[in-house]
Amino acid sequence: MTEFTSDVKTIFHNDEVVFHVLSDLSKIELIKDQIPADKIRDFAFDSDSCSFRVDPVGEVKFRIVDREPNKLVKFKSENLPFEVFLWIQLVQKAEKDTRMKITLRADLNPFIKGMVSKPLQEGLEKIADMIAELPYDKI
Repeated sequence: MTEFTSDVKTIFHNDEVVFHVLSDLSKIELIKDQIPADKIRDFAFDSDSCSFRVDPVGEVKFRIVDREPNKLVKFKSENLPFEVFLWIQLVQKAEKDTRMKITLRADLNPFIKGMVSKPLQEGLEKIADMIAELPYDKI
């Protein structure tokens, strides 16, 4: 497995509030207009999964496979030619100071790894930035 890790991001909300939003994907409804339509299309979601279309990959689906209250949300991919796991880890440092890190592990063969490593790392950082900036108190 190849592992990619985001930088640690600071979220200015309590871990309980952040976890409440990130562990229920149906809350995407409230922020879906902030997702760039030129990058991701055909967004569909429920409380446990989300799917979307990304060119040139096609449809991608992630399902929540584990929730550890206020600490972790773990996802597993579906509809991809290789297995992908994604963890969102939370650690509260102080009141309204939660640190977040995203880890992605993918079962990539060496040929694919060379082509997708840089875009995956960049995409992971963009996702982490977007998650860190969500208006948690309004979701």
